[in-house]
Amino acid sequence: MGTQHTYRVIVRGTWDELTDASRAALLAEVEEHGLARMKFTPEGTLTYDRALKHFSLRYVVVSDAEDGEEMAGALAEEQAETMLRERGLGFRDLRSSVTDMDTMKINRKPSRR
Repeated sequence: MGTQHTYRVIVRGTWDELTDASRAALLAEVEEHGLARMKFTPEGTLTYDRALKHFSLRYVVVSDAEDGEEMAGALAEEQAETMLRERGLGFRDLRSSVTDMDTMKINRKPSRR
């Protein structure tokens, strides 16, 4: 087992063929899934708005650095698919963006003396 890296992954998608029951359930919970609730978690945080057009899920994925960002994205997309299917929510066009937190450069403002 190699060095572990922590990745932040955003999986984005489009709602597709939602049933009336699915729409009603999502709209009943919309306040719990707004922009103010966005955070990266291992189980994923679902965000969407009242229009029910697009959604995003934010994940923290820890995996071998040698597997790279592509594997972290694939793992997060797989988790997203599983969660959405288990909830009976129709979706399409999943895509992910990945940030390796262990290699990310942080630009700090110079301190004033």
